[in-house]
Amino acid sequence: MLSDEEMATYEWQMWVPDFGEHGQQKLKDASVMVSRVGGVGSVVAYELAAAGVGKLVLAHAGNVKPSDLNRQLLMTHDWIGKPRIESVRRRLLELNPRLEIVAVGENVNADNAADLVAQADVVVDCAPLFEERFAMNQQAVQQGKPLVEGAMYEMEAHLTTIIPGATPCLRCLYPELPQPWKRQFPVFGAVSGSVACMAAMEAIKLVSGLGDPLANRMLQMDLRDMSFRMLKIGRRQSCSTCRHLFTADSQPTVTESIQ
Repeated sequence: MLSDEEMATYEWQMWVPDFGEHGQQKLKDASVMVSRVGGVGSVVAYELAAAGVGKLVLAHAGNVKPSDLNRQLLMTHDWIGKPRIESVRRRLLELNPRLEIVAVGENVNADNAADLVAQADVVVDCAPLFEERFAMNQQAVQQGKPLVEGAMYEMEAHLTTIIPGATPCLRCLYPELPQPWKRQFPVFGAVSGSVACMAAMEAIKLVSGLGDPLANRMLQMDLRDMSFRMLKIGRRQSCSTCRHLFTADSQPTVTESIQ
């Protein structure tokens, strides 16, 4: 049950229609995995911790660098040269000491993805590299876990929610590894933070049952001119990851190209 402290902390969000104390209890009972707690993932994790999610499973390798500090809001200047994941743990517990954290000092890969996804009710993909994203997508589909997929580049960002058996998966949208692609790219923290807040809200909605997730839709935004558009998306019949979840007469093919 929610404690008196939790009731006081989350009072204002429990005023949201169709959420209330029941929705807050669902957040407390939930576990959310966030991959790469960097420019996007740090804000996702911070918002989920602030909202009262009970458990976060976090994966991020490496030590804090000066170039992290323009966008990775759970990293601090005094932590340069020290493990990122420990800075993340420290900052989140300062905000919410009730939070249970599984902190893994590795990036997601084919070897650890199954275990990480298994610990979560919802997965939020914030990884910059497609090898990591494909590994999470594979496990989310196999384990039947909803996956919030958010990404950004320069001034642009996109967001969609993958629900295995009901929506296209990441491999439907990107059948092959995009080339060329590298980890370092132009980024403002305000852009990664914008899509991160939306991704956190998607996770909150999935856990609590509030509102309608971005299923079979992709939100694309360009913050250079503040333009937004919604794409209808569908599965790819030949998808190597999720085609076994659909019958022959299921809704076919991507309706708009993402590439």
